[in-house]
Amino acid sequence: MLKGKTALVTGSTSGIGLGIAEKLAAQGANIILNGFGDVEAPKASVMAAGQAHGIKVGYNGADMSKPAEIEALFAYAQAEFGGIDILVNNAGIQFVANVENFPIEKWDAIIAINLSSAFHTMRLAVPGMRAKNWGRIINLASAHGLVASAGKSAYVAAKHGLLGLTKAVALETATTGVTVNAICPGWVLTPLVQKQIDDRAAKEGISVDQAKKELLGEKQPSLQFVTPEQLGDLAVFMCSPGADNVRGVAWNVDGGWVAQ
Repeated sequence: MLKGKTALVTGSTSGIGLGIAEKLAAQGANIILNGFGDVEAPKASVMAAGQAHGIKVGYNGADMSKPAEIEALFAYAQAEFGGIDILVNNAGIQFVANVENFPIEKWDAIIAINLSSAFHTMRLAVPGMRAKNWGRIINLASAHGLVASAGKSAYVAAKHGLLGLTKAVALETATTGVTVNAICPGWVLTPLVQKQIDDRAAKEGISVDQAKKELLGEKQPSLQFVTPEQLGDLAVFMCSPGADNVRGVAWNVDGGWVAQ
């Protein structure tokens, strides 16, 4: 379905971003990966997912907190792939503390990576998408873009802001072939969430399995983690003709979290 298209997925060397990249590759999209840590294993898994379509997989390690590096990432995409058709803003970080104890540098970093980076990628992606009259922008927000939790002021503020940004740009592109939407996952067992589970287990002196159960029980009525594969399937739908008039939505995949 996406043969000949190129997708940039930020924060895609693990977790949600990698799962989405694999699903888009399986539909024939060329993929540009971005993130830290091991690169070769994610590249191999995405290449395998798209092998039947002869896809191309690239990588750029731009630090998404730095506008100049984001601009260099887009220059790379233009030079190597002829531009970007699908943009998935997934890069994100987390820090937990009450507001009076929240380190200023952590606030600035979370806003930069979880919110401002999406502004920079979108401002750079939209002109090319308008010129082609086709494009898909998918912003990975969170259930925390719809509701709050204590101790996560920066993350909640960034994700709420990301939904506002999504809606504004969806309206700006409403008469074009470019759609802009957000996906709002609940708990997904990513490295980010695993760290929260491990910290909880250590703090409370309980097993990791018990910490997982308690985490899900507090927020997610399904008592099941959302999977990167499920989020990837939704991203594929958002790239399909069936989603041509899905614009400015915040689509929660959260096991019933915000239905409560």
